Amino acid sequence: MVQKMGEGAYINSPEVNTGKGDPTPGRSNPSSPDTGIDQATRRNKVQLKIDVPLLLIVIAFLIIGLVMVYSASYDYSNLFYGNPGTIFYRQLIWMAIGLVISVVLTFFDYHRWRKYAVLAMGLTIFALMAVLIVNEVRNGAVRTLLGGSIQPSELAKLVIIIYLAVWLSAKQERLGEIGFGLFPLAMILGLFGGLIIIQPDFSAVATIFILGGLLFFLAGGDLKQIGILFAIALVIGWVIIQLSPTGATRIDYFITGLMDPTEGSYHVRRSLEAIIKGGWFGVGIGNAETKLTGLPVPPTDSIFAVVGEETGVFGSTILVVLFSLLLWRGFVIARSAHDQLGMLLAAGLTLWISIEAFINMAVMVNLMPFAGNALPLISAGGSNLIVTLAAVGILFNISRLSDSRKAEEGKLINAVVDLRRRDRRRRVSGSRSTAGSEKA
Repeated sequence: MVQKMGEGAYINSPEVNTGKGDPTPGRSNPSSPDTGIDQATRRNKVQLKIDVPLLLIVIAFLIIGLVMVYSASYDYSNLFYGNPGTIFYRQLIWMAIGLVISVVLTFFDYHRWRKYAVLAMGLTIFALMAVLIVNEVRNGAVRTLLGGSIQPSELAKLVIIIYLAVWLSAKQERLGEIGFGLFPLAMILGLFGGLIIIQPDFSAVATIFILGGLLFFLAGGDLKQIGILFAIALVIGWVIIQLSPTGATRIDYFITGLMDPTEGSYHVRRSLEAIIKGGWFGVGIGNAETKLTGLPVPPTDSIFAVVGEETGVFGSTILVVLFSLLLWRGFVIARSAHDQLGMLLAAGLTLWISIEAFINMAVMVNLMPFAGNALPLISAGGSNLIVTLAAVGILFNISRLSDSRKAEEGKLINAVVDLRRRDRRRRVSGSRSTAGSEKA
């Protein structure tokens, strides 16, 4: 605006900001249309606050799992239940329950497990003892409750990870002492392992001891103590295998199968037959023959053999890649966790799912002695599916809280920088106004 001063003298003065003209140089105009749009965009920006890569990986697993369970269980379900869709419909129900639990745990602060870890451990031990009391014999083992619907040994794997993560993070400074490190860890693993080995479930015991050692290592435990623990576990395992007819037979079949695959166990021979028939690209979904001619339990333990026959090396490789991506994503979440509890939980849960998958797939091609464990997120079965989805929910929660923590730290840094900038502008404006007054 131009103002007239005295006799024909003119000076330039700043234009009053009415919201229609240009804002004062160096200042933002909150009523500017462009700025308003930017602010509205920032306010309305949708933030998923969930690990999208992990979500996509899990969705892919669930879709593949449903397709393969339907294909692998059609004849098996009709033979044992009189209805070809029984196992598939049950899997849908278990999946729905598992997804609900996963969503709940996604928004359940994992730090609360410090309060509930002991309770969860106590309930799991009670369930393992109830298995022995009820004594439901299925396929030569006593592992289930309620007519085979619940398998507490699957829950024990999840609970032992939660309990050890809480315990190790609390005792971190004293893990180097045998009285606070090796002995308590051996007692915890021995209690769970002893109750499970009676069933018997050798693969579950091996998984628990492996996870215990890995978590102890990740928590900063002494390598000598870890070596002692594994040495003791190997000796005890060897003794149990020698005393158990089932364990000794599996080891003998494994060694014989390594020397000559045609002399391996019946289960492994049929699995290799299915994979060989599948070739590079498989015979097509639903067209496998081995599942109809005696492949043991195709919807559960042997489902990877069905995948190999119907989708070939190509489909099997996709499954291996998905598990590799799950392992990668879980480690990313563990590395991004803001405390040791989150790191141990994320790493332990990820390693558990990956180890289970590796054992199942390795057994089917005779790279390991036979173990009757399921293929996570793929095999039919409620207990394994529910606890695995629960583990995924905890992973999501760790990721969410880590992202929220980073966002809060970012806001704090931006606020400090913004205050410094505003303070600098005020000091400069004040000095300029003073100089202008002096000149006037």
